[in-house]
Parts: sequence; C-alpha cells; structure tokens
Amino acid sequence: MSVLELDAVHVRLGDADVLRELTLSLDARTTAIIGENGSGKSTIARLVGGLVRATSGTVRVLGLDPVREAAELRRRVAVVFSNPDAQIVMPTVAEDVAFSLRGRHPSHPERVAAALDRFGLSALAEHSSHELSGGQKQLLALCGAFVREPELVIADEPTAYLDARNAHRVADHLFVDSGHRLLLVTHDLDLARRCEQAVFVAGGRVVAVGDPVDVVAAYERSLVW
Repeated sequence: MSVLELDAVHVRLGDADVLRELTLSLDARTTAIIGENGSGKSTIARLVGGLVRATSGTVRVLGLDPVREAAELRRRVAVVFSNPDAQIVMPTVAEDVAFSLRGRHPSHPERVAAALDRFGLSALAEHSSHELSGGQKQLLALCGAFVREPELVIADEPTAYLDARNAHRVADHLFVDSGHRLLLVTHDLDLARRCEQAVFVAGGRVVAVGDPVDVVAAYERSLVW
C-alpha cells in the first residue's frame, strides 16, 4: 500500500494557487519533502493530514480518501508541527498525553506511563505542560502523537526551533522504526538525507523525487546564493 497518492491535485487558498496539478506516489517508510519557503511543501503535509482539502484532483492517504474517510484518517495518522504550543492543550504532561487517547484508550494509564518513559518525560509527568522548555515541549508533542500508535506520522519542521541537542533527540525518535511511516517536511538537509526517499517541491509542483542524496543535490543546485 502506498503511503500517499496524489493525482493532478490542485490546492487554491484564497487567491493563491499553492499546489498546481501535482501528481505523486510515495511508498517509502521515511520520506522527506524539501523546498524553499512558499514552495507548497507544508501544504502537502496538511493535505495528507486532512487539514487542507484539494480544490481538485484525487488524494489517497494509506489507501483512504481523506474527505470520505476523515475519521479513519485521524485515527491512523498523527501530525507534529514546528511549534508544540499549538498541540499542547492539557495542564500537566501526563494529562496531555492521556488526552491523545480520548475516546480510544481511556482506561490505559500504563500506556501513558510507557510513552512518557520512552520520551524521557516520566519525571515531568505532573509538571505544568506550558512551563516546559522548548525541547521538552516538542518531546511532549511527539509523545502525544506516538502514544496513539499511528501508522503515519507527518512532521512539519519538527526541529525548527530547537537547539542541536534537542533537535537530535527529536529526530532520533522520529526515525526509529516503531511500525510507523514518516513524512518529514524539513529545511534541514541532513535530516532529509536520513530518509529513504525525498521530494523536492518548487512553485507548487514536484521537481524531483528519488534518492535523498540526488534530490538534495538537485535542490542545492537550484538555489541562488
């Protein structure tokens, strides 16, 4: 099963054509999407996560139609953004992780405890979620995503605001194989090279798809310094 299939997808937001007749098929376990600001790469992430709808064309994520099967998509896909404050909603660390399981695993505190341990947050379980450091907040956002055991994790610039140490920790959690697929939108070309596949997007269109080393090289050649 392909992770993502887009066929002639067009996305218009307001007066802007953000994606233009984009056709793409991805089946690697880890895929990076790279490109300059405004290229459309974050719109692809939001489209895959069901946060943006295509103006025209066909979208299938994990074999699902995001419009007709939105509830199933939300169950199987988790999204992590660059700013964890947009995802943290509950007052304490443990409560925030448990909130991710609402309506699904309400009686499994051991599952929350295991997730906190995995992300090194056990000692902070009763701490205020909003008083954590930036790195701890991003780890909490990851913890809330992974506790659901998603099939696909979409990470949109997850290391953008982190120092080198925390960026490394977050990246390692994303790349470890826990049975999930990873779609990573990033400006960090070293992270892109760690993926099995990469996509270079410019002007709302796909410029190159393939081996990350080759795709990153194509992107670097396109830059005007």
